[in-house]
Amino acid sequence: MRGEGVPGGYASVYRELRSLETLGVCRRGYFVQGLGGAQFALPGAVERLREHPQEVMPLVLPAADPAQPYGAALPWPKRAGARAARVAGAYVVLLGGAPALFVDRGGRSLVPLRDPDPDWLRPALEALVAHVRRTGQKRLAVERFDGEPVGETEVMPLLLEAGFLAGPRRAVLRS
Repeated sequence: MRGEGVPGGYASVYRELRSLETLGVCRRGYFVQGLGGAQFALPGAVERLREHPQEVMPLVLPAADPAQPYGAALPWPKRAGARAARVAGAYVVLLGGAPALFVDRGGRSLVPLRDPDPDWLRPALEALVAHVRRTGQKRLAVERFDGEPVGETEVMPLLLEAGFLAGPRRAVLRS
């Protein structure tokens, strides 16, 4: 409701959602940890959430995608500061549903949304590389990581391992 800017907010549709629950069209519960208040979902979605494996599954979504809740229904991690936003052309890499990496519009900067660690950076970067290749982007040229020149950071070897090539002031991925 916050993300869509519905006048009156959640209270304005709560009564209707409760009626839909009575008809069996949706279910009420607490499905997403960290979101307060009653939540509503389609019955099939509830079952799929329960069946979802608990392993870390990387997912790359556009930052402004309604399916990507951060910056709308959920706040960005504090570590991101003001460097992450729901803007067109930016991406968020989610690991197990939690935000891991923000890719700014144009891909020049990567912002870690948690403390950098190779254990989560490897799968996040591999997911980003797979996304770039799958979507047919011509290239991704990363110049900064966590506000620092990428060549001077601990992520540079991981970028090279994931398939990027070292450039003079950047790491470049060509599809």
